[in-house]
This record gives sequence, C-alpha cells and structure tokens, in this order.
Amino acid sequence: MSFQPGRNLCLFDLDDTLLPLDSDHAWGEFMVRLGWVDAVEFKRRNDAFYAQYKVGALDIHAYIEFATEPLRARGPEAAAQAHAQFMREVIAPNLRPAALQLVRSHEARGDLLALVTATNDFITAPIAQAFGIGELIAVRLERGPGGTITGRIDGTPSYREGKVQRVQEWLAGRGCTWQSFERISVYSDSVNDLALLERATIAVATNPTPALEAVATERGWRVLKLFE
Repeated sequence: MSFQPGRNLCLFDLDDTLLPLDSDHAWGEFMVRLGWVDAVEFKRRNDAFYAQYKVGALDIHAYIEFATEPLRARGPEAAAQAHAQFMREVIAPNLRPAALQLVRSHEARGDLLALVTATNDFITAPIAQAFGIGELIAVRLERGPGGTITGRIDGTPSYREGKVQRVQEWLAGRGCTWQSFERISVYSDSVNDLALLERATIAVATNPTPALEAVATERGWRVLKLFE
C-alpha cells in the first residue's frame, strides 16, 4: 500500500505497553507449562535473558537461538497449535479494554498504525491481529524449507536502535519518510525504545518503567498508565 498524504503515524510497542505482560517471557513460561522444556533450566535461562532485556543488555541473537529451540524441535504444526492455545489462555484474558480503545482511537483519526516490537513475529503476528493492527514490525525469524524456524534472525532485529531502522525501511517501502508526517505518536514503556520515542512529535511513556518515567518527566512527555 502506498503512502496517503495527510495521514499521521502512530507506533505502538507491545509488551508492558498494550499488554500488561511481556509476551516473549510469557511464551517461555507457557512452554514450561506444556512440558516442552526442562522446567528448572529453561526458566533459569529465560529469566536471565529477560533481566538482560530490562536493563538494555540483551544479546538478542543468543536469545532467539535459545527461545526457538523448542519450536525447532517440534516443527511448524505443533508450534501453531501451541500458539493458538497460548492466545486463548494467556493473551486473550489480557487484551484490556483501555488498550483496545487506545488503538481504536488512533484508527478513528485515520492514523497509519504499526505495532513495533522486539518480540519475534511467530509470537506477535496473532497478537497484532487481535488488536486489529495490520502492520507488524517485529523480530523476523529466519525460516527454511517448509517454514521451519532456523534459530537465526532475518535482517535487522527490531530492538533498541534497530526499531528506528526497521520503521525507516517499512516507511521507505510505502514511499514515505519520517518527515512525511505532521504528527508521529509513539507509545512505549521502556528506555529500550528511547531512540524510537525521540522520533515522535508526541512521545507517550505508557505504563513506564521508573527509568522511562524519569526521562518523560525531564522532557515533558505525557505519561499514560493504561492499566490502573
């Protein structure tokens, strides 16, 4: 779809922004519940990667190799069935009215919407659909013959400054740039997204971590607590 002049841009982070949880970490815990992994060792490593993410020090390539190993072991059909169960049991109960209304409000304005997340596309594509957001910029999992996941990342991961690059690539594909928009709204909870928030004309610290709330206070950004 080509760029339509006059539209504004709205970019949403997902985890702890539109959702009151981290879908990536929650998927790891769900695989423990399914019995797909060694509960103690997998949880230890999953928690350690999550702690690295929260302080902006995640080796995302190492994490993706780790996190996709159970999917690679079982194949696409079993993975899809498990994800459908994950959507029913974990995600659907956490689709909060305030977050859905926020998305709909920007849609009603005619904004160009995108979900921009550091969580991979296997996990997040159905979540984007549940929010009614048609454009997803996520960590792309490399896939081999038959759609098998390789454990590697395809292209630039949409993490920290990589989010800015991936959004620029997406906009270029639509025949526009950041400068094509009079208003750019960005919603995020984390200082991991500082580079993306700095591209906004309206930066909204959403359910912010203490670190991001401090930045927002210093810069005069709006603070939005969706789930209180």
